[in-house]
Amino acid sequence: MLINKKSFLLCFCYLLLNTTMAQLPPINYDNNAAAGHYYTIRGFRMYAEIYGTGVPVLMIPGNGGNLSAFTQNIAYFSKKYRVIAADSRAQGKSRDDADSLSFEQMADDYSALMDELQIKKVNVIGWSDGGIIALLMAIRHPDKVLRLASSGANLWPDSSAILPSVWKEDHTYFETNKYVHWKTLQEKNKWKIFLLDWLQPNISLSALRAIHCPSLIISGDRDLIVLQHTVSIYDHIADASLWILPHCGHATLREHPDEFNKTVDAFFNGPIDQK
Repeated sequence: MLINKKSFLLCFCYLLLNTTMAQLPPINYDNNAAAGHYYTIRGFRMYAEIYGTGVPVLMIPGNGGNLSAFTQNIAYFSKKYRVIAADSRAQGKSRDDADSLSFEQMADDYSALMDELQIKKVNVIGWSDGGIIALLMAIRHPDKVLRLASSGANLWPDSSAILPSVWKEDHTYFETNKYVHWKTLQEKNKWKIFLLDWLQPNISLSALRAIHCPSLIISGDRDLIVLQHTVSIYDHIADASLWILPHCGHATLREHPDEFNKTVDAFFNGPIDQK
C-alpha cells in the first residue's frame, strides 16, 4: 500500500496525540488547583471545582465525603455541561468549626454558591446526603433548580427509612460515644457529621409537594435506604420518575457509572417514564 507524505504525517500526528493523551495522569478531583477555588459564603469558605461549559450541573456528595465521589461522572458531564462539584459545609475542603449542622443550612449554602457564581438555574445531581440536599434545594429554592437527580436519599433518620441493620450499627455507635468529650477539631467535626445523619433529616412527605421541577429518584435494589421509603419519595413528587438499579447498593453512581451517566444525562434532556 502506498502512503504519501501528507498521509504519513497525519497518521504520525494522530498516533502522537493518542500516545500523549494516554500518558496524561488522571485528574485528582478535590485536589485540582487548575479547577478548584474557595468561595466565601454564609460564614465559611466553600470549596468547589468547575469543569466544562454549557448548562450548569451541580454535583453534591454524601456524608463525610467530598467531590471526588463524582470521579467517574465529572468527565462525562463536563463534555456538554458546566459542572460545579463542591464540598458541603464541614466536609472535604469546606471547613466549618461551628458546633451544629443541618441539611437546610447546606441547601442554602449551595444556593448562595450559585449566587456567587452568578448562576440562575442548575440541574442537580445529589448522592446520599447530597440527594437530601438536592430535594431541599428544590423545596427551598424552587426557582433555581431546572431538574434534579437524587440517589439514595432519605427523609427521616429512623429504621423505617434506613435498613434496620445499618440503623442498629449507628445506634450502637451513638450510645457508645454520646458522652465522650471530643478534644480535637477533627474529632468534634467527625461527631458533628455523624449526628447530622443520626438526628436528621426531618422532612415530611407533604413537604415534597412543593417540588415542581422534573425529578429522577434513584436507588439501588440493595441500597441501605429502604426501597419502600424511596418509592414514597417518588410518589409524593408530582413530576417524578423512579429508577431502581438492579444488582446495586447505595453507591449507584460508582457501581454502575456508565449507566448512571447516560440515564441521568437523558433525563436532563427530556422526560423518561414520567407519571
